[in-house]
Amino acid sequence: MLIAHLSDLHIRPFGLPANRVVETNMMAERAVRQLARLAPAAVVITGDLTDSGEIEEYAELRRLLEGRLGCPIYVVPGNHDHRGHCRTALATWPGVTCDPAFVQYTADIGDLRLIMLDSVVPGAGHGELCPRRLAFLEAALMAAADRPVLIGLHHPPLMTGIAAMDAIALRAPEAFLALVGRHSQVKAVLCGHHHRVIIGQHGGAMLLAAPAVGGHQSELTFEADARAYFHLEPGGYFVLRWDRPQGLTATLATIGDFPGPFPFTVEPGYPGRPADQVG
Repeated sequence: MLIAHLSDLHIRPFGLPANRVVETNMMAERAVRQLARLAPAAVVITGDLTDSGEIEEYAELRRLLEGRLGCPIYVVPGNHDHRGHCRTALATWPGVTCDPAFVQYTADIGDLRLIMLDSVVPGAGHGELCPRRLAFLEAALMAAADRPVLIGLHHPPLMTGIAAMDAIALRAPEAFLALVGRHSQVKAVLCGHHHRVIIGQHGGAMLLAAPAVGGHQSELTFEADARAYFHLEPGGYFVLRWDRPQGLTATLATIGDFPGPFPFTVEPGYPGRPADQVG
């Protein structure tokens, strides 16, 4: 079973770039075309669905995604989203209005249980999980029992060394990580926000931060005083493959049209050639 994990689409009103230079809508369109060929069982999008949280941007998001993938689309907001506008514009999407205050819910994808968490702090770039949201997570984990679990939220619960992004990561993640650590059925925590592929681990769970679909990835620097810049690097997303005997794997897919496909061919001296084929 395949599940697509996307993040940071940063959709703008039609014809307008993000950050004045990034054609995010075009990259989202290309991602949708690729995903349609993969035919995933579900698509999980971990926030920054839009760039400014405007109603017009959510309308464009719906135009880009609705009815084109043949599978459920599960979303949570990010710091660029407006929670109220998200709840209104996407009210017919699975789970979006299940909770009276936050965009958080559970869903089943095959034999996997998905838990989606709202980590947004209105008026701030960083994320938090208040006691009410943590209580929701704990109850959802208990209800999952022995089912394998994926958790989705926008803000990464780990420090990466990319100072400008770490400054707006999930604040005080210890309670969240403690819950994850106590529930061995959690296979992965899916997030975004940092606009770069980042892979970590907590207990038996993978921590997967997806790159920005929009194609503007944060500058890779570990200087402590570095400011926040981005580069126009290819957008991408994770393709998660779940097979109960083999477990969960995550493969990065790059968005774009590239030369190929070309066949793999080997020269006569290739050292991996079976001995009966040499000569």
